Amino acid sequence: MAYQDTISKERFSLLLLEPGEIYFEDYSCHCYPGKTTESEAFRRAHKGRLKVCSKSILFDPKDACHPILKFPLRDCQKIEQWQGSLLSKIDKGNVVYVECDQVIEMLDGNFIAPYTFKREKNTFLFALQYVTANACLAQISQLKRASMLPSAEQASMIGAIVSCRQSSIKFDTSWLEDLHETILLETMGSKITPLVVNPGRILLTTSRLYFQPYNNAEPWPVLKIKLTEIKRVIKRRFLLKHVGLELYCSKQSSIQHLFLSFKTQSERESLYAKLVQEPAVKLDDSGQENMTLLWQNGIISNYEYLLYLNSLADRSFNDLTQYPVFPWVLSDYLSNSLDLDDVSIYRDLTKPVGALNKERLNRLKDRYNEMADPKFLYGSHYSTPGFVLYYLVRQMPQYMLCLQNGRFDHPDRMFNSVPDTWRNITTNTSDFKELVPQFYDLEKGGSFLLNSKNLDFGMRMDGSKVGDVELPVWAKDPGHFVSVLHDALESDYVSSNLNHWIDLIFGFKQRGQEAIKADNVFYHLTYEGAVDLDSIVDMNERYSLEVQIMEFGQIPKQLFTKPHPQRRIPSPLSTHLPDDVQNLIATKSRSASESSMKSEMSSKRWNTDITKLSLCFDCKVHKEIITDICVTKDKKYIFSVSKDGLLKMFSLEEKRQLRSINVYNMGLSSCSLMEDDRTVIVGSWDNYIYLYNVEYGKLLNTTMAHDDSVTALGFSNGLLATASLDSTAKVWQYESAEGMRPTFYLNAELDHDAGVYCLSLHEKNSLLVTGSTCGGVYIWNLTSYTLSWQQQYHIGTVYAVQFSPDGQKVATCGSDGTLKVIDIQTATLLFSTESKEDLRCLCWDGCIAVAGSVSGHLMVWDLLKGELLEKLPAHSDAVTCIYATEDATVLATGGKDLRVLAWRL
Repeated sequence: MAYQDTISKERFSLLLLEPGEIYFEDYSCHCYPGKTTESEAFRRAHKGRLKVCSKSILFDPKDACHPILKFPLRDCQKIEQWQGSLLSKIDKGNVVYVECDQVIEMLDGNFIAPYTFKREKNTFLFALQYVTANACLAQISQLKRASMLPSAEQASMIGAIVSCRQSSIKFDTSWLEDLHETILLETMGSKITPLVVNPGRILLTTSRLYFQPYNNAEPWPVLKIKLTEIKRVIKRRFLLKHVGLELYCSKQSSIQHLFLSFKTQSERESLYAKLVQEPAVKLDDSGQENMTLLWQNGIISNYEYLLYLNSLADRSFNDLTQYPVFPWVLSDYLSNSLDLDDVSIYRDLTKPVGALNKERLNRLKDRYNEMADPKFLYGSHYSTPGFVLYYLVRQMPQYMLCLQNGRFDHPDRMFNSVPDTWRNITTNTSDFKELVPQFYDLEKGGSFLLNSKNLDFGMRMDGSKVGDVELPVWAKDPGHFVSVLHDALESDYVSSNLNHWIDLIFGFKQRGQEAIKADNVFYHLTYEGAVDLDSIVDMNERYSLEVQIMEFGQIPKQLFTKPHPQRRIPSPLSTHLPDDVQNLIATKSRSASESSMKSEMSSKRWNTDITKLSLCFDCKVHKEIITDICVTKDKKYIFSVSKDGLLKMFSLEEKRQLRSINVYNMGLSSCSLMEDDRTVIVGSWDNYIYLYNVEYGKLLNTTMAHDDSVTALGFSNGLLATASLDSTAKVWQYESAEGMRPTFYLNAELDHDAGVYCLSLHEKNSLLVTGSTCGGVYIWNLTSYTLSWQQQYHIGTVYAVQFSPDGQKVATCGSDGTLKVIDIQTATLLFSTESKEDLRCLCWDGCIAVAGSVSGHLMVWDLLKGELLEKLPAHSDAVTCIYATEDATVLATGGKDLRVLAWRL
């Protein structure tokens, strides 16, 4: 009997109800068929549970061989207390009489199959065991009245009933795990799983999060999650409203993830704030910017990055209306074999599915031009609950039966063939669906393509039975098919073009004029913010819109408003990598991304472990804060400048000061060496720049550069760039001829919105990056002397900016304690990390970054992996300047403690 009970509990599921239908409670009973003699009724009686739901009542027999009976309330003519004969052996006071026009039989023989709809008048008696009929009928009668109303009014009345019942129920504190727990918050919410919304009470304590459903449909009476097991907490949209919250837990947790929705956004925000503030919660979320950098550098694969972007854009495996979306990447499903190096076999990722066929697109555009606003090119979406289950029906048949009212799709409209589906989505004027992650999931191995449950999906028009999905000729089996698709997704072609598809789905081509230009316009209700459901008073209109949102699909949350940066294309390894780098690659990188990471490693400048620093020079001869420092190319000499107005030269070999030059009475802010390693350009707080040759001990030139203090300068290949608090940066051309005084000629003056504190010249003198005192970062084109872009990346002063060696990225740090990496082409923030203290200076090789902090430490980050490697003690006060030679064998720093330090590796 216990075994049968287990089967019964597993058999009933909220998926047997309509999507969104609420299950209230159940009663132990005996079910007797009507229209028969009492003796026959006794013979055919079944013991089971009568389940009361918002739109139906169900009888779940204890014997799993018999079907679950569903009685839609709208088809019930009578639901009342039974008035039997005086001689009846059935207890009349506890019997509910149901007369209906239709009975739906489900899971007959405990097999998953289309429901049987018996449309005939029938009667049933339910003899309740532990409650009276009146207690049960009070609720059922109320729901029965609601079922007779129009859909919108029915939904409103049911909502009122649900709200009234739920507000009177409190969390049962006897379920608390620990007597010492302090209750922080109690609220109402719903547990969301595909097609199912199950309401309950949510309780947050100092050690656990609890969810207590209002019914017994879950496998546990109360769900308990330890706060220490929560690893990620993500705010989600649900039905285009910002009311969702998804939790991801550690592998040790009893539940891996939990999706909750709330009635209002404020209730969601309240729980989120209290949850993340708890000391027991240790989140390991990696920011969007950091993940983009890891993807660019090949640490994570295209597959992992797309999963991350989907999650960030509110796509969840728990919500079929916002299921993760993946692209079709291959276009050849007819050839006998594939060469993944042949670019002709790939889909054009710069175009949405609807624009892949030019002839079809032209027809759609003609219709678009004749439309009234709001116009759309594509009437159907690329991801809807129906499309998701179209692909996954063999794996999730019960979801399809729930979504389609107990029926599978017509056999000829099912996902029968990959080649046929590709042909349809590129030719049909109403089919534009993309793929789901399972097509690229190596762990699942394509199991969703097999009818492993031997389900009866019916017969096709050609007489064939619907079975496994027909694969392309080049695929040996489902596992091989998924493996080829995965390899294609990680191929060089897709890696270099995936950013275009990201622009369409998650980025700047998702909406607005850019979407129109990209032929990427969908029905207006699929976009976030298209309609505010809470502001709609008319219940019929609101209900209609909710249904449409559920069915039409939803555009992901927009993540990027500028072009997404491109992934680096791997190239052959040109140099031997150290063993520790090889081990890093073996342990941290998958096969698909190894070559990309090796390429990045081989191209970096610092081919040594920057954390193994050995102090080789320590000198304290300046009288005030050291403001800038540089090292000669031969690594023999260090130059420093200070607020004391002195330029000093040190010998690393002799470990002593060689020269001390009083450039001017005012403080000096910056210095840079020219190609001869003996001529120093010095910037001063007196608005001038000075050119000094230490070999001859001679001041070669003095130029008034700005109307306010010169804060920074950089020199490269005859071009000098200067920054000033007068809100300008200037670019100068250096000219020197035999017998003539060397001179700087002004090429351009670049205006800023605030004082300019730092700058960096690109090695090829094609770009200049500047940082302002108000947190702005500016990229200037030095060919045309125009502003390429500007963005506010920091709060407060940007203390340092520097290009990567390849000129593709720039690193910045500032008074807000953050280190950031920005893609130059797209202005996309690739990486951001917070040190909780001011970062005053930095240097990096494109992979490893070293920043000087206000506490005197050197913070070393590995930007390939996005993690802090070391926090090395250096100065007793703030590190104000830092310089590393090209190979990083010498690292020099200056500090507020008046010391000049140098390390060798």
